[in-house]
This record gives sequence, structure tokens and C-alpha cells, in this order.
Amino acid sequence: EPFAAVLGAWAVLTFEPILPYALCFAAGAMIFVVVEEVIPESQLEKNTDIATLGFVGGFIIMMTLDVGLG
Repeated sequence: EPFAAVLGAWAVLTFEPILPYALCFAAGAMIFVVVEEVIPESQLEKNTDIATLGFVGGFIIMMTLDVGLG
């Protein structure tokens, strides 16, 4: 365990500059999977693109309000 702790601390310090970008990419991938796979009702018939764009638009509005209103 101590060896793994030192290795983990070294990795965080080494990759710290790209960590926010990697976490943003991971969050975007998880949101995409939720919209495309976990919410099957939004993917019925030919509405897949509209449902996905609606979700993305709502998410953008939510994040804008969250950042703007604190």
C-alpha cells in the first residue's frame, strides 16, 4: 500500500496540468452514455438526435445558471 500511495501521488503531481481536461472529457463521455443508452424513452422512433440535442441544451442552460447564480 505505501508503494501504491507514493506512485499515485507522483502520478497526480506529474499529470496535474492535464487533469482538468481529462476529467472534463470523462464527464462528457459519461453524460453521452447516459443520454444514448440509459434513457431509452428518449431514443424511441426517429427522435434520437432531437432528444440528445435537447438534453445537451438543457445541460448548458443548467450549467450557465449554476455558474451565473453561484
